[in-house]
Amino acid sequence: MINEQYKNMLGGKSVIREFSEFAAARGKEIGYENVFDYSLGNPSVPVPDDYTKEMEELLKTKTSMELHGYSPSLGLPVFKESVAASLNRRFGMNYTPEYIFPTSGAAGALAHALRCVTKPGDEVLTFAPYFPEYGPYVNLTGAVLKVVPADTESFQINFEKLTEMLNENTAAVLINTPNNPSGAVYSAETLEKLAKLLTEKQQEYGHEIFIISDEPYREIVFDGAELPYVSRFYANTLSCYSYSKSLSLPGERIGYVYVPQKATDGKALYSAVAGAARAGGHVCAPSLWQKVIARCAHLRPDLASYDRNRKALYEGLTRMGYEMAKPDGAFYLFIKAPGGDANAFSDAAKKKDLLVVPGDGFGCPGYFRVCYCVSLEMIQKSLPVFEELIQEFAEK
Repeated sequence: MINEQYKNMLGGKSVIREFSEFAAARGKEIGYENVFDYSLGNPSVPVPDDYTKEMEELLKTKTSMELHGYSPSLGLPVFKESVAASLNRRFGMNYTPEYIFPTSGAAGALAHALRCVTKPGDEVLTFAPYFPEYGPYVNLTGAVLKVVPADTESFQINFEKLTEMLNENTAAVLINTPNNPSGAVYSAETLEKLAKLLTEKQQEYGHEIFIISDEPYREIVFDGAELPYVSRFYANTLSCYSYSKSLSLPGERIGYVYVPQKATDGKALYSAVAGAARAGGHVCAPSLWQKVIARCAHLRPDLASYDRNRKALYEGLTRMGYEMAKPDGAFYLFIKAPGGDANAFSDAAKKKDLLVVPGDGFGCPGYFRVCYCVSLEMIQKSLPVFEELIQEFAEK
């Protein structure tokens, strides 16, 4: 008998992927240069040259078994050592390699982390707007995802609502900074306040409340902003990272979970992460990617084109009258829909071959997401279409 839960997941197909598929089909009809596809966050900055050089060096100098054989189930020591050293240099931590677990990107990291700190009936809180895939990641553990309403002025944490929703069933709080889809970066003040509140609630309820920190955009921040590192603020934090965005490697699927040794029962928690991965059939992250990252964990993305696109789109749209918080990180704008109905706006835009994603799936109706990891030429060509749309909705 087919498992209905998994079968039905295909029926709940990602709206983002549907837009992307429409763009591909429409591009064949009218030319890709005439479709303004802002739907999918696919990194547009090339992979760093140093990454390519290190990959070529490995392929030329290492044996087939070294490159393609099984890695230890807990990861290659060289990968774990390099990642720990990079985090220590960047954030002033004192991490040791044995607490790093390599995964198939941030998605795998999140799935393992959630399974190891929840049981059926637990609640996991997250904050609108949030990445829609958090729903299946949480719900398939038997836990329940609860969404804290957004603070749409700043897209920092809505602490009034969070305090109301925390309860004895809360096992974890899932955060994402820089945020997809708003581009907001949680401030040090926000993280200090969150850590203080959760520490108090742990004592009140008599059990741990973990932060699961989804960090694939950690390196993508603008205007000289310094990203506060979540694990510095709260010991019971599982840091989930991917190189998909920072090094433009979404197809390679390589990332990690870091379990701080200062977390409650840190060794047991790390073992639980490894056990959750094994139970889910995710063992032995790809050896080749681990070896390359071991040489490239220190690399940072070239943010110049993302920043240029951010400014061009933000300045162009706000001049027209579109309302949004200026993003400090990631590569998204989260825009208030003219007229208040994001689905109506998205439908009207689609008729003009402009694809933007309604915010309903992100837990924030009335807003839509735009991904600016695209060409500057596309942005410039699309601005007149955005202007047509805001004028049309102003007349309704």
